[in-house]
Amino acid sequence: MKIFFLIVLITITLLIVVYLYRVMRGPTVFDRVLGLNGISTKAIILLVVIGTVYGRVDMFVDISTGYALINLVGSLAIAKYLEERRELANDAD
Repeated sequence: MKIFFLIVLITITLLIVVYLYRVMRGPTVFDRVLGLNGISTKAIILLVVIGTVYGRVDMFVDISTGYALINLVGSLAIAKYLEERRELANDAD
């Protein structure tokens, strides 16, 4: 069973690296935001899997829930900022 969890952890880590590439090389701001959201989602899954490995799923689920809420608030803040910036650019034209 430990081998299975190790393979899952390595796979999720590789997916995080793929999303990191999207964050670094994304042609638009929206690609970068989507990449950050993808990294956050994979990090939440990673936390739950680590909790399963250590036998403390309850603690790691609480941590991942808090992290998910912070991710949600951050994504909404970025979306609101980009929306206002777009409206200001349209008004200037």
